[in-house]
Amino acid sequence: MSKRIYIIEDDENIREMVRMALTSFSYEVAAFDNAEEGLAAIYNSMPDMVIFDIMLPGMSGLDATKQLRDNPKTGRLPVILLTAKNTEIDKVAGLDCGADDYIAKPFSVMELAARIRALFRRVRKSAPQPAENIEISGLYINNNTREVTLNNIPLDLTYKEHELLSMLAKDRDRIIPREELLNRIWGYDFTGESRTLDMHIRALRHKLDDDAENSRYIKTVRNVGYRFIAK
Repeated sequence: MSKRIYIIEDDENIREMVRMALTSFSYEVAAFDNAEEGLAAIYNSMPDMVIFDIMLPGMSGLDATKQLRDNPKTGRLPVILLTAKNTEIDKVAGLDCGADDYIAKPFSVMELAARIRALFRRVRKSAPQPAENIEISGLYINNNTREVTLNNIPLDLTYKEHELLSMLAKDRDRIIPREELLNRIWGYDFTGESRTLDMHIRALRHKLDDDAENSRYIKTVRNVGYRFIAK
């Protein structure tokens, strides 16, 4: 059975180019020009993947992706973001909202098709694991509701910050190499952009009120990776 992909893009030329290209690759494709219609279609008939443009009239692709991630029924739906922006901070913002991949315009349909195939392969390999809630040294991580509290005070974490903190806490008995964190949290090669990980670690430490030099939670292991040290 053909994979079904929804493309939400307000530029008619790009929308039609992507629709025709993906149809030629034997995907079943539906196209929408705004996030509200795209979300309604998703909730009515679940696709196998969604491609959002970030800059849309009305609701943005970022906000639409966050909405999907906050809904248990669509929380694991593969999402690719398209945008004209191509700076690292824009990529971080896109991935933080829960997107699985990010493609900057202009792009070739061959590149997009390759990213789609790669994402489908990752989805097949990463079967969902039972959620494990974690409570350590005043820190509580609820992996079902994605809520995190520190000494009973809620922490406002982004999607990727929650994923990173949860992974570190689950594997707290070992040092996790940088490459493994990047691969498991972001899911693809971040060569040349590994500062993304450092930015998220700094943000987590700030929200945990955790000092890098005298850490209570996240310890840097120089030239290797990070380790969760709270007992």
